[in-house]
Amino acid sequence: MGKKKQKIVLPPDLPPEIPDEAVEISDDDVAFVNENREYTDFLSNLDTKSINKQVTRVADVKEDELESLYEKRLKKKSLNKEIEKQGLEVDPVDALPVKTLDGKLYYRTAPKATQKSENEDKDEANTDNKDAGSDASVVRLTKAEKRAKLKKMRKEAKKQAKEVAEVEDVQQIPQAEVLDEVRKDMTAEEANEKKKFRLAELGTALLTDPELNIKSLKEMLEISKDGDRDIVVLALKSLLAVFRDIIPGYRIRLPTEKEQEMKVSKTVKKMRFYESTLLSAYKAYIQKLIAIEKQAVYKRVAVRCICTLLEAVPHFNFRESLLAAVIRNISSEDDISRKLCCATVKSLFTNEGKHGGEVTVEAVQMIADLVKAHDCQLHPDSIEVFMSLTFDEDLGKRESQDAHKFKSKNAKRKDLKEQKKEQKESANERKRTRKEMMSKTREEVTTELKAASLATDVTERRRMQTDVLSAIFETYFRVLKHALKPRSEAGSSPQSAGSHPLLTPCLNGIGKFCQLIDLDFMSDLMNYLRKLARSGNNSDGSSKDVSACLTVSERLQCCIIAFRVMRNNLDALNVDLQDFFVQLYNLIIEYRPGRDKGEILAEAFKIMLCDDRQHDMQRAAAFIKRLATFSLFSGSAESLAALVTLKHLLQKNVKCRNLLENDAGGGSVSGAIAKYQPYATDPNLSGALASVLWELNLLSNHYHPAVSTMALNISMLGTGDNQVHLSNKTPQQAFKELSLEQESFLVKVESSGTKRKKGNASLKHTSMGTDLDFTVQVDENDVKKKLSEHYSLMHDIAENERLRGELVGTTLSLNLYEKYKRQKKRRTK
Repeated sequence: MGKKKQKIVLPPDLPPEIPDEAVEISDDDVAFVNENREYTDFLSNLDTKSINKQVTRVADVKEDELESLYEKRLKKKSLNKEIEKQGLEVDPVDALPVKTLDGKLYYRTAPKATQKSENEDKDEANTDNKDAGSDASVVRLTKAEKRAKLKKMRKEAKKQAKEVAEVEDVQQIPQAEVLDEVRKDMTAEEANEKKKFRLAELGTALLTDPELNIKSLKEMLEISKDGDRDIVVLALKSLLAVFRDIIPGYRIRLPTEKEQEMKVSKTVKKMRFYESTLLSAYKAYIQKLIAIEKQAVYKRVAVRCICTLLEAVPHFNFRESLLAAVIRNISSEDDISRKLCCATVKSLFTNEGKHGGEVTVEAVQMIADLVKAHDCQLHPDSIEVFMSLTFDEDLGKRESQDAHKFKSKNAKRKDLKEQKKEQKESANERKRTRKEMMSKTREEVTTELKAASLATDVTERRRMQTDVLSAIFETYFRVLKHALKPRSEAGSSPQSAGSHPLLTPCLNGIGKFCQLIDLDFMSDLMNYLRKLARSGNNSDGSSKDVSACLTVSERLQCCIIAFRVMRNNLDALNVDLQDFFVQLYNLIIEYRPGRDKGEILAEAFKIMLCDDRQHDMQRAAAFIKRLATFSLFSGSAESLAALVTLKHLLQKNVKCRNLLENDAGGGSVSGAIAKYQPYATDPNLSGALASVLWELNLLSNHYHPAVSTMALNISMLGTGDNQVHLSNKTPQQAFKELSLEQESFLVKVESSGTKRKKGNASLKHTSMGTDLDFTVQVDENDVKKKLSEHYSLMHDIAENERLRGELVGTTLSLNLYEKYKRQKKRRTK
């Protein structure tokens, strides 16, 4: 067993050294000690030997080294206390904390202090070793242990130096980047503010005196090329306000080379410079708008500026570029841009006094070209703007007649005056020459006045309106032809097959301008409408390969337009409308509430059934029976519109009132067909006169009071000829009134024990009230949801059956092919 190593125990700290001169003993202290002698006896009883032994146990060590050891230990303690208090030693230059890009705060430390402390520890360790060597009781380290300890200390010092360097680099780089970014932001904000103030100054100067400050437009255009979006938008709007104010009311024509070579006055030179500078700046501004209009960031601002500029100055130069940009965005996917362009085009059509009608012709022709280029696949608003156009039909005739009358009266008066004057002045030739001179000057003045007047010539206006009409009807007929294209031709573009977005506005436009259509094209138009109303189905039930799979509303609208065209040209047309009655008869059953538009159905009832003067008795009876059947399964608004039409037909066709009689074999008047055919497609072949309106009995118990009351009133009509008064309410009004009441309608349900009296509608109805015993609100959304789920399920079942049929067909074809291969192999063998 080796000897245990003795631990080094340092002596206690020496008291602070105080020089004798600094010690001052007062008289009070001496008196206090003399008075308390009993308390000072411990000083005489101190064990001086043990104290000397404890202090002198390192007596072998030299006095200087011992003192240095005590001093170093005191310094180390003081440094440790300062580090514990402060935590870091901070450079006085960077006393404030630094914030990194991640949002963390840190202080920049000074690595010299750590190095000093490490060196001091090393020195202290060396001195400790020396002291330990001098003292016999101190354990000394071997050479190997000293070398290992030195290597370890050097490695730790290198690691700490590297870590400090890396931390300093990481701390200095983000700080410099952040400072650069802050400086750039500050400079950019200041520059933007200066540009904003500069734009305001230039705009104000141009509005106050445009001729003197016309050069400022170039500077404003340069500012609009800035990279900041806010500055660009502000510059574009400022230029828009300036151009709207300073653009003259005439079209600028730059002088030719010969005119520039001519000597002119200073005012003319000044005016030429002003006009040329204004025109060049205006051209650059338009090019800037058209260029940034393609960027999504500036699209809305550019479109708004273009529309405002075109609407304000449609007479000025470069209107073709502005109009082309507006027409290009008239079918944009952005709703705001599209609405702005449509509103601008409509204002151009209604305010033709600003441009004389020339912009109207150009806009209509551009829209026609756009429809042709996109194969009729545009937004409906693109051709709905045609509805804002107006035409003067008898402008030329009236003007010519008025001018002829005025000329004839003036001619007569002039002839009488000239005869009298010639009689008086026949002798004086000088007066004759003077008269000729006056007449020539008057003619020159009248021609100049006509040229300077804003009113367009009658022939020119007639020519422009003819061009507009030809472009409009070219577009309408193109849309109708596209709707009738076969699927094989329309299938080249995936969007064109089965989609006709322009058909509804096209039909509305034809209905408005049908009185202006040339009679040579009327038969073609009626044929197109007839084919579209059939929607690919012939009267014999066969179907053509046509992509016109129109909705019920669109087919009803085709029938309505056909009747409007016929009535507006009643004197010149002799068209059989039987096909349209057949289509209406079939479409009544195909109509579905919620899917199709009830307003169009009510309009068809009014125009085709109520407004028609005469109806064949068999056809009228068929429509009466079909309307009664339709009222059973449709909504309350549609049912009331159908009942109003039914009542109107019964009031006009007295013989059809026999359908109200309840005979054993049907109505008392049976036509050529003895039995009613409910599934007949032609109303003339349905034999409705042999049926009875038993539907009215069910409708009298309808949940809605208006429908039940109307059914009761119809059932009370007699067969007498004295009841000829017609109802004032139209189907459209009835549908509109009930459609508004459906949201808040409540129905009262009676208990099962109550008995109903015959001939009286005992089912009580109410729209709103608190005295109801039990109310049930009809929730149409739940009904629609359940019906949609049901129909989707039925559609899936049908699709499954179709796919199974295709699978059976393919398996059969594969089996046949395998049999063919086997037979072929046998033949080859």
